[in-house]
Amino acid sequence: MTRPNILVWLLAALLLLVTLAVYWPAMGHDYVNYDDQLYVTANPQVQTGLSWAGVKWAFCSLVANNWHPLTMLSHMLDCQMFGVDPWGHHLTSIILHAVNTALLFLLLRHLTGATWRSVAVATLFGVHPLHVESVAWVAERKDVLSTFFGLLALLAYVRYVQMQEVRTQRSEIEHPASGFWPPASSTYWLALLLFALGLMSKPMLVTWPFVMLLLDYWPLYRFKRSAFNSQLPIVWRLVREKIPFFALALASSVVTFVVQKQTGAMEAGERIAFSDHVENALISYCRYLGKLFWPKDLAVLYPHPGHWPVSEVVLALGFLTGVSVWFFVVRARYPFLLMGWLWFCGTLVPVLGLVQVGFQSMADRYAYIPSIGVFIIVIWGANEWTRVQTCQRAIIAATIAMAIILCIGLTCQQLACWQDGETLFRQTIKVTENNYLAYNNLGTALCEANLIEEGTQAFQEAIRLKPDYAEGHNNLGFSYSRMGRADEAIPQFKEAIRLRPQYTEASFNLATAFSIKGQYDEAIRQFQAVLQLEPSYAKLAAFHSNLGAALSKNGQVEAAIREFHEAVRLEPDNPEVHFNLATALGKRSQANDPNRNANRHRSAEAQACFKHGNNFGMEGQTDQAIQQFQEAIRLQPDFAEAYNNLGTAFGKKDRIDDAIRQYKEAIRIQPDYAEAHNNLGRLLKVKYPHSAL
Repeated sequence: MTRPNILVWLLAALLLLVTLAVYWPAMGHDYVNYDDQLYVTANPQVQTGLSWAGVKWAFCSLVANNWHPLTMLSHMLDCQMFGVDPWGHHLTSIILHAVNTALLFLLLRHLTGATWRSVAVATLFGVHPLHVESVAWVAERKDVLSTFFGLLALLAYVRYVQMQEVRTQRSEIEHPASGFWPPASSTYWLALLLFALGLMSKPMLVTWPFVMLLLDYWPLYRFKRSAFNSQLPIVWRLVREKIPFFALALASSVVTFVVQKQTGAMEAGERIAFSDHVENALISYCRYLGKLFWPKDLAVLYPHPGHWPVSEVVLALGFLTGVSVWFFVVRARYPFLLMGWLWFCGTLVPVLGLVQVGFQSMADRYAYIPSIGVFIIVIWGANEWTRVQTCQRAIIAATIAMAIILCIGLTCQQLACWQDGETLFRQTIKVTENNYLAYNNLGTALCEANLIEEGTQAFQEAIRLKPDYAEGHNNLGFSYSRMGRADEAIPQFKEAIRLRPQYTEASFNLATAFSIKGQYDEAIRQFQAVLQLEPSYAKLAAFHSNLGAALSKNGQVEAAIREFHEAVRLEPDNPEVHFNLATALGKRSQANDPNRNANRHRSAEAQACFKHGNNFGMEGQTDQAIQQFQEAIRLQPDFAEAYNNLGTAFGKKDRIDDAIRQYKEAIRIQPDYAEAHNNLGRLLKVKYPHSAL
């Protein structure tokens, strides 16, 4: 290995270590309540880890309105290695970003031979605060993963081009005009494979064939010389060479459009006129540039204003047109300017909102790849300026160094905003206006932290900002339910359903609220409506459990038991569903109780000792009930109510000592458990009738 190669690899390793050090604090962060539940925390398929069934699920399922199987497999691998603890998931994203930083340096160094300029671009990429969202947000694993494969694809493509040129110079023509096509080079097909893997991580890489053409323009300069022995125009030969890449990009675009159309991800955008989308795209270009040069007031959500002032749109159009024309005019002397500008503008096209997905006007994560073009313009432009003003070279170097140090400080500051959902959305509310979605997510984070009153206020503010926000009404109703205010919750659920008739979650919550109020007939009808809306309802275990509870309280015990059995089948590790099944088994009619005749001969006082707590009665198949209570306790050892009811079940079987032990354990776990104290006292009185207790 030559000395220059040693230096290159040492610099790559140093870049990797610096990036790791800057982002290391994210290892102590929690998940955030914004899509992390879809990808990890509430996704049981992901939490099971890697398996053949999981691989099949990843390739055949949609998550967060997208098809990105490799991203889901990466989350499964994390769960396989680290479980659901957030530190491991953050570690993987940090490592991928650090590796991307080193890969970008290697790519630019390989393309241009400019070591220190490549270092400067890669360092800015690695430590810029606009990239915190892509790295610190577990749900955005797709950004760093797709870029990893994308940069590897570009490295393979550059290797293919350079090998081809060597063969051409030796008259070993790989593609004569009358020869075979596509290329037979293994590096070409490796680049195509890596590109496909990148698309399966995130479809934003659909612009990669155009990026390859930009590299052909500069710094490969393939537009100025023929890489093939052919009479075809150079541009067409370069485009034809990339037909498989364009085909994959087109297929990915079609799949993404169809998926997001069918899943309703485009509903928000369809309510905005196309002209407003165009206006937002022009403004967004300028806003991204602004945040790259002045990364202030960064937020996870930037609300779409619906319509921008005409004056701002005209100014944005004039600025973008002026810069584009200027870079085109000076392209012969400074080709990197046009290349970097087209990289920035082109790679942003898929996420500009021309086909709107969601309610955001822009997002920091969308600048992850496009920012590379701007960094190339800045660093290579500064280098050209110092060629003319050599005395300014030290000043430029110091300025770049200061910019990097400033970026590191701002990145550390921005990382602190991603500690958890509450911190993130409080910061978002602070730096944005009329952000109803941020208030809604803040409310969810507060409720998850059992700060129900504060969460309710946040939901109320979200609805005030957007009265027709169905999810806000549903969440407000849910917070009312948690506070025991079912009368206030029901109108919120009904309003959510009115605004979105197919809102399964709101229908489920409404049914639960009816059950809490004791309106069991209405609750059962509403539960049945949920299955009509969504037969494969995501919370199917909770659905069957809650429906079973309503049926049980309505006196339909056999139907309730069937629902609880189904809930146990769907979610066998949930102690609550085992408890509910056991309770229902205890309520079976005495006609089915084989011990009913023996029960008649007990004294009235003894029978009173074994009457149910929390609806557990003497009737029913007690042995099965005991097994279910024991399973609930195994899954949740501090389940006081299960111990109490298990004691009652043992009492029914005349296992007095076992019953006493269960009651005592319930009291140990929950010393103020009045019912367990009462049951234990009655049972001790039966066992020791002549003792003074």
